[in-house]
Amino acid sequence: MSPEFSRRDFLRHSGATGAAALIAATLSACTGGPASTGSVGAGSDKDLITAVIGYGNDQSWDPTQTASAFAMAGISHVYEGLLDTDPITRQPYPALATALPADPKATTWRFTLRDGAKWHDGQPVTADDVTFTFERVLDPQANVLVGNFFKSWLKEVRKVDDRTVELVLAFPFPDAAPRLTIAKIMPRHVYGQAGAWDQAKAGKAVGSGPYRLVQHNPKSNTVFEAFDGYNGPRPATVRKMNWLTIVDASARVAKISGASAEAQIADNIPYANVEQLRQQGLTVEGGRGMNHMFLMFNTAAKPFDDVRVRQALHYAIDRQKMIDVALKGHGTAASSFLNEGHPDHRRASTVYDHDPEKAKALLAEAGVRDLSINLMAVNVSWIVDCLPTIASSWEAIGVRTTLEPQDTAALFTKMDQFQDYQVVAAASNPNQFGMDADLILHYNYVPGGLWMKYSHWDGGKDAKALFAMMDEASRETDKAKRSELIHKYLDLVAEQAVLYPVVHNELMTAWDPKKLSGVRAQPYPGINLLQAKRT
Repeated sequence: MSPEFSRRDFLRHSGATGAAALIAATLSACTGGPASTGSVGAGSDKDLITAVIGYGNDQSWDPTQTASAFAMAGISHVYEGLLDTDPITRQPYPALATALPADPKATTWRFTLRDGAKWHDGQPVTADDVTFTFERVLDPQANVLVGNFFKSWLKEVRKVDDRTVELVLAFPFPDAAPRLTIAKIMPRHVYGQAGAWDQAKAGKAVGSGPYRLVQHNPKSNTVFEAFDGYNGPRPATVRKMNWLTIVDASARVAKISGASAEAQIADNIPYANVEQLRQQGLTVEGGRGMNHMFLMFNTAAKPFDDVRVRQALHYAIDRQKMIDVALKGHGTAASSFLNEGHPDHRRASTVYDHDPEKAKALLAEAGVRDLSINLMAVNVSWIVDCLPTIASSWEAIGVRTTLEPQDTAALFTKMDQFQDYQVVAAASNPNQFGMDADLILHYNYVPGGLWMKYSHWDGGKDAKALFAMMDEASRETDKAKRSELIHKYLDLVAEQAVLYPVVHNELMTAWDPKKLSGVRAQPYPGINLLQAKRT
């Protein structure tokens, strides 16, 4: 079949997309039913920011477990870490703690909690809440997602008195301070109750941050109100925020378009609409970073246990066509797991330039003929735009391809249930958690981690060799030596191609400068409005 795919071809090659969605309870901390997303927020109310988020709000809201773009953006307004980081510069600043560590190279850090810090239910924040949070983060039985960013270097967190804690490090760790923003401190009296973690997953949020979550309606909207008891460094700038979840690209653009636009800001702007929105007077800016589309293979399913097959499918993809057609030039072909703007980026020893002949040869060498693939994918709009290029590229080397884009929550519910699959395409950006290479790799590649369970890869010799390299790099304090160790394990990740980027793309955010100031476009999904103001 022709490698050129039309929209009709895409629909023909797409499987059913109506997979059952994750069902979460609608929670409301105030009276009344779900908030309307209709006339709420049409531009004139200066006490309200209405935002449009291009990702679902119906995944986990547990700060220790979530990687949801919507939830993580919301959590940054509701919870605090001991330290937090600026959303753009990623420089740490004191949040619940009163000061940064005096000696970054020390192995014991003492923090005093901010005097008068309160939870949204009025209870005081104490050292017991800090130790409670880190007990969960470090608990091997809980095995929470964010634990992967701490377990290699943080030994324990202990209470000194009601307002003082000590962190004991296993070794001096240069990236420790910005990591602390990941561990959002949570109240023991709320989340220590039976069933509370399931409630957190479904949207219950009691933090100490500048905004309270007051309504949460999965697949519709989430509403925040200013917390009057907040006395920290970045107070709320408006009384209320209404965040609409709109995955459909055209509907998302419509919400921010025209003289009577309901929303003042929207993320995940389609590239095709950038100039249209600028002509309407909106500011549209992009952020380049780690954001990428990756392929993840089920290595427990043949023939994807064979590295040659995984490599062949990567070599087959016409990345430049994907960048030109789907991303309108706002992307870069992956030449490493890290994006090209990252300080630790270097071209990997294996780079998957478009080479269909090499792809065919690798399949033949692996003894693979008549391969058919069902490619499951998230329905994030720019990912859906990229899928036809993958299908046409694989068809061009004789691989029959069915595309199955679906609701993100539905897809990862299947992953969490360990349902059988062949290949998954999804969007990811570890920069939501932080910027350093050690963190980025520990997001996906960690023994016993969720992504390794999804891919069924972490039990083999190659995986064990990778994890040993990563541990060695984490402990290295010499910057030059550490960089070489990082590049060594990045080469192995590229060669194995178990979970590996296809393209890194630029994320576009649009806002009305006549109604909103203090906004900065992020190079990772979501928005941060802690310094934004209505005008």
